[in-house]
Amino acid sequence: MLEKIFHLKANNTRIGIEIGAGLTTFLTMSYILAVNPTILGAAGMDKGAVFVATCIAAAVGCFIMGLLANWPIGMAPGMGLNAFFAYSVVITMGYSWQQALGAVFLSGVVFLILTATGVRQWLIAGVPKSLRSAIGAGIGMFLAIVAFQSAGIVINNDATLVGLGDVTKAAPVLAGIGLFIIVALDAFKIRGGILIGIIAVTILSFIFTDDGYKSFQALVHSGGIALPPSVAPTFLKLDILGVLHTGIFHVLLVFVLVEIFDATGTLVGVGKRAGLIPDDKPNNLGRALFADSTAILAGSLIGTSSTTAFVESASGVAAGGRTGLTAITVGVFFILALFFAPVALSIPAYATAPALIFVACLMMREFAEINWNDIVEAVPAALTALLMPLTYSIANGLAFGFISYAVLKTVTGKWREVHPATWIIALLFIIRFLIEGGVF
Repeated sequence: MLEKIFHLKANNTRIGIEIGAGLTTFLTMSYILAVNPTILGAAGMDKGAVFVATCIAAAVGCFIMGLLANWPIGMAPGMGLNAFFAYSVVITMGYSWQQALGAVFLSGVVFLILTATGVRQWLIAGVPKSLRSAIGAGIGMFLAIVAFQSAGIVINNDATLVGLGDVTKAAPVLAGIGLFIIVALDAFKIRGGILIGIIAVTILSFIFTDDGYKSFQALVHSGGIALPPSVAPTFLKLDILGVLHTGIFHVLLVFVLVEIFDATGTLVGVGKRAGLIPDDKPNNLGRALFADSTAILAGSLIGTSSTTAFVESASGVAAGGRTGLTAITVGVFFILALFFAPVALSIPAYATAPALIFVACLMMREFAEINWNDIVEAVPAALTALLMPLTYSIANGLAFGFISYAVLKTVTGKWREVHPATWIIALLFIIRFLIEGGVF
C-alpha cells in the first residue's frame, strides 16, 4: 500500500529511511509547539487552545503535503507571520485576534486562487531579488526584537525609545545561555538543537526562578502527559465579516506577500535539494504549492496563524527523506505531541526567545543576496529590512521597500526595469497610506 501511494522504489528510498527522516524533521521544527502559544498568547488567545491548534494545523498540513504532493516537507504555523499576527495586527493596530484569524482565512483564499491561476508564479517572478531577500532578512530582524523584549534584554526607554534591560536578572541570563546552547549544538550538527535549548532553559528556570518552580510543581502534578486542552476557545472563532467591515486590506496584502515568498522559496529550495524538481521534467511543485495554500485555510479555522512549509524540512531530506511518507511521519508526531500539552505550556517566554533569536540570525543571511553595489537596488532593500523592526511592523517595511524601489527606478530612468507586479504592490501600499491618513 505504501509503495502504491508514495512510490518508494522510484524515489530510491525505503520505509525505514522515510520514518527516520520524518523524525529528524519533527525534532528540528518542533520548537514551534512552544513558541507559537507564547506568541499568539500575547494577542490574548488561549495558550492551551493555540497549542492544540498548532498540533492539528501542522498535522493536517503535513498530511495534505504528503498525500497530495508526495513531497517530504513538514508544515506548521510559520515564524514571522505569527509575530505579525500578534504584535502588529492585534497589539499595534488594535484589531481583535478573531479578526486577525479572519484575515488569515481570506489570505488563504486569495493564496489558493493565485496558485490555481498561476498568478503566484507571476508575482514571484515580478518582485526583484533584492526585495525578496530583504523581506526574509527584515522579518528575521523583527523576530529578533520581539525575542529580545520577551527576554527582558531590550526594554522601553522614554529618552531613546529602546534601551538595555538589567542583564543580571534571571530571564536575560537564561535566554543567553539558551542561545549559546542552540548555536553550539547546531555547530556540531546535532539534530533538534533548538528544542534541546528550549528544554534546557526551561529546566534551569525550574531551579532558579520562583515562577519556574511553580510551573515545575504543576508539571509534576500533571505527570507531563494529559488529554489535550480544549480547542473550543479558538475553533471557528475567526471573524471574517469583521475583517470585511474594517477594510484591513493592507493586512491581507502582507499576509499574502509573505506567504508567497516564504512558502514558495522554501518549497523550491528543499525540493531542489531532494531532487524533486529536475530540469525540464514534470514535477509535483504545483501540487506542493496547492497543499501549502489549503493548509492556511485549515489553520485559520482551527485557530492559528498561517501554516506554511518549514525550511527545517531540509534536515529530513539530508537524512534521506524523498517522499510524502516523511511528511506523514512528521504529522503523526505532531498528533502524538497533543498529549504533552503540560510540558509545552510550562515553558516560559524567555526560554523560547533564544529559538527566535537563532531563527532570526539564520534569516538575516539573506542580506548576502542583496546587490549592495547597486545603490538603487540596495536602498529599497535596506529600507524594507530596517523599518520592519524600527516601526514594529512587517507591513511598513514592505510598503517603504516597494514604494521606494518603484520611485528610485523611475527617477533614475530605469522605470522599464520595474515589473508590473511591483508597480501594483507599490500602488496598493500608497493607497493604504492615503486611506489611513484620511485623504480618502
